[in-house]
Amino acid sequence: MARNKKTVGAYPSGMILFSLTLALFLIGFCGLLAIQSKKLVTYIRENYEVRAFLDKDLSPKKSTALYQTIAEQPYILKVNGVPQINLVTKDEAAKEFIAETKEDFSKFLGENPLHDSYRIKLNEGYFEEAKLQEVKQNLEEIDGVFEVVYQENLVDNINRNITKIYAVMSAFALILLIIIVVLMNNTIRLALHSQRLLIRSMQLVGATNGFITRPFLGRGIWQGFLAGVIAVVLLLAGLQIAIHNLPELGTLQDTEKMIVLMAGIVGLGMLIGFLSTFQAVNRYLGLTLDELY
Repeated sequence: MARNKKTVGAYPSGMILFSLTLALFLIGFCGLLAIQSKKLVTYIRENYEVRAFLDKDLSPKKSTALYQTIAEQPYILKVNGVPQINLVTKDEAAKEFIAETKEDFSKFLGENPLHDSYRIKLNEGYFEEAKLQEVKQNLEEIDGVFEVVYQENLVDNINRNITKIYAVMSAFALILLIIIVVLMNNTIRLALHSQRLLIRSMQLVGATNGFITRPFLGRGIWQGFLAGVIAVVLLLAGLQIAIHNLPELGTLQDTEKMIVLMAGIVGLGMLIGFLSTFQAVNRYLGLTLDELY
């Protein structure tokens, strides 16, 4: 019976492809969570409102001038050039208060003591307690503003929790990356075990290390590329299923960062395939004849 002729660089690759695809999928999933979390954090920060209560009995002319003055401030969030400032009249505020408390204060007070107010959304960069204090002081100095209020200490608590979440995710991703590199090194080294005698034979006939290594590296890079593409396809398919079942996730997508992430996954797969193969081949190139057996 004729024996199959071994070709340099031809070694079992099914397990390598599976392991690397799974590893890249997990890394991509962590990256996807990071992107979604960043988008969610931005959404929370840009929907946080500061309330500027106005002086009573402001004339329409003064009210319009006040709006223009506030809209020109650098901390005001603008969406498509439109300042995110909403006027809430004292009647609307009274309805909201009654709906929340189930108590109609107008019955025993005989009047509505509330003020008209502007509910103002700020740029993300001002989502800090110190900067909010500056915004509050600046707004209260504007003629026509009675008082400015926001939920104090809430911002610092949110920022602390966000920092903790990012730290945990970063540590998890780093540990996962180390485990993946070690796993791939061992997997590729075991896969190359069947090629160790062929490598030694090529050395004995005078082949240079570069000539021997080249086909292995080419195969490792190709496996990394293929594993990266498969991982990207699985991530996109999973994301589409998630959006289909939970449409709200669609608002958290960031196309540019997604493209960078997907390209990074493919690039990382090629890099891991190259480095792991290079290390494994060099190990066998340096073994003595006794160590090969």
